[in-house]
Amino acid sequence: MTGTHRRPEVASARLLLSFLMAGVLSLSAALPAGARGTGLIFVTNEKSNTISVLDSSDRVVATMETCARPRGIHFNSDRTQFFVGCADDSVVAVYDIATKALVRRYRDIEEPETFDLHPDGRHLYISNEEEAEASVLDLETGEIVAGYDTGEEPEGVLFTADGGLVFVASEAANIVHVIDTVAGEIIKDILVDTRPRRFALTPDEKQLWVSAELAGIVNIIDVASLELIDDIVFLPTGMRKEEVTPVDLLITRDGRRAYVALGRANHVAVVDVAARKVERYILVGKRAWGLALTADERRLYVANGLSDDLSIIDTERLQVLKSVPVGQVPYGILIDDR
Repeated sequence: MTGTHRRPEVASARLLLSFLMAGVLSLSAALPAGARGTGLIFVTNEKSNTISVLDSSDRVVATMETCARPRGIHFNSDRTQFFVGCADDSVVAVYDIATKALVRRYRDIEEPETFDLHPDGRHLYISNEEEAEASVLDLETGEIVAGYDTGEEPEGVLFTADGGLVFVASEAANIVHVIDTVAGEIIKDILVDTRPRRFALTPDEKQLWVSAELAGIVNIIDVASLELIDDIVFLPTGMRKEEVTPVDLLITRDGRRAYVALGRANHVAVVDVAARKVERYILVGKRAWGLALTADERRLYVANGLSDDLSIIDTERLQVLKSVPVGQVPYGILIDDR
């Protein structure tokens, strides 16, 4: 009979495969639950003081009572927890993703607006709106270990991949501060257009894009020279210039496309990054503010602050699939799907 006979090389290959599969299963079992991605979507609602939780089918499955005026939201280093800036409580709260339970509060963090996590996973750089400062929180000790004077009303914070530089936007001063984290000092203040809010880096980190809310444009900064090199202007059909107030922006992993939330213009702009040209405007809810992409980049979520909902965009067809009501004045979005 030949049905049960295996050539030595086939038997060896199958034996090797079985060992590899066993190793994968062992590794999978050892990983924390949050590391595999729950598919949950967390939305901070700054007026209702809640976090809306959606599942992977975009249904609201929970509403978490949280702190006063929750705004910025960010994963910890292993994506098992997330931070929320509680602007009116002067607290950064930490929640467990799997249980949705509050696990820690970092207190006396003056007016935390938004933040970014250093690649070391230990230091959170926070914009303190009323203090005109960017503070550095040591997550292990709970202490503020450094602070940098900024212009009035700092907001956006973004690291380079190696953590060597961090950018902080000062809304009222119209400045992007560049902090050298190794030297521990601000190495440059870059004057930009009116009311800079958020940042995006191109994947090669050659360009820093900055939304200038009241100017209705995005400024582009050359990272090597730290000089302003270009602008992109937005004006959807039927909108007045003063209604175009860009805030959040994202650039795709391949660096080809950018998405810009245009605030009171109620649109998201789709931009060709290389050409620096608007390809399309997509009508969404009222005052498009925060943005988040799924891991596969096929869906873009938009927090609409004055219609209290999320617009969910199919990025292949560039069409809104649905709108989902959340809490009052949604601000930040976090997607746990990686």
